[in-house]
Amino acid sequence: MLGLWKTWKALEAKGIMGINRRNADYVLKYNKRNLYPIVDDKIITKERAIAAGIDVPEMYGVIETEKGIDKLREIIGDRPDFVVKPAQGAGGDGILVVADRFEDRYRTVSGKIISHEEIEHQISSILTGLYSLGGHRDRALIEYRVTPDPIFKSISYEGVPDIRIIVLKGYPVMAMLRLPTRQSGGKANLHQGAIGVGVDLATGMTLRGTWLNNKISKHPDTTNSVDGVQLPNWNGFMKLAAGCYELCGLGYIGVDMVLDQEKGPLILELNARPGLNIQIANDCGLTHRTHAVEARLAELAKKGISETAEERVRFAQELFGHVPKVPS
Repeated sequence: MLGLWKTWKALEAKGIMGINRRNADYVLKYNKRNLYPIVDDKIITKERAIAAGIDVPEMYGVIETEKGIDKLREIIGDRPDFVVKPAQGAGGDGILVVADRFEDRYRTVSGKIISHEEIEHQISSILTGLYSLGGHRDRALIEYRVTPDPIFKSISYEGVPDIRIIVLKGYPVMAMLRLPTRQSGGKANLHQGAIGVGVDLATGMTLRGTWLNNKISKHPDTTNSVDGVQLPNWNGFMKLAAGCYELCGLGYIGVDMVLDQEKGPLILELNARPGLNIQIANDCGLTHRTHAVEARLAELAKKGISETAEERVRFAQELFGHVPKVPS
């Protein structure tokens, strides 16, 4: 019992946030229940983002009913690649990524050849709520397939790597790059075996990684180092993430973004209950950082002022960024 107490005190001193604290002090406190549909439904998120001028993968069409499945051929037209996903899915479940056509069939990103009927069946499963939060009826979204920036070629396996930034009241507090692996089936989902790599908020340089809750420095499939990689357009990602506070009104969110080789940073989705593995990837606790933001907000409130997205990014980068070592 004494050992457990010492472990808990050590984690507390390091500022490690547990799930109870996250839920009570941040999710319940800052996220109004009536705003959840904005982030839990990818179509609503996308529509809000488009209206706000925020870059997202282009939406080709939405299928809401079994009858609507008849419109699939019209929606995809002669496009060689596209993505089908549930509007209210979680953890990457139910997503179908078509990378190419093969005669009158389709080739998925993993190389499997499927028929048009199989895609229709997948959409039908989505509509029944098979992948939705709470099992409720859902809608299927057909959208642009992101092509990852070439910088990820050496440190990712298939799929699309994404970047998650946790944002408190518009202030980015911690960032992580999620890299697909063979084990995760090409999905950037940590619970399915993807790698989480910490990212320095000031520079966009990758730090050490975590895989299946163990610290690692190399990708298990490519064997290349995952640390020391400079992510392009980092300030673009930070500004996009900070601006999502105004977009959805939720105070504590995980902003998931991708880097497309042609379109640059794009918002993929928002999460009202972001996971806590990001702390392992950064070898750093969230609590000290969130407390610093809350202190900043209290200080600004006394003066009756608020900061722009750019000012919030600057504050976060100055306070939470790693100070680069000066060469001796």
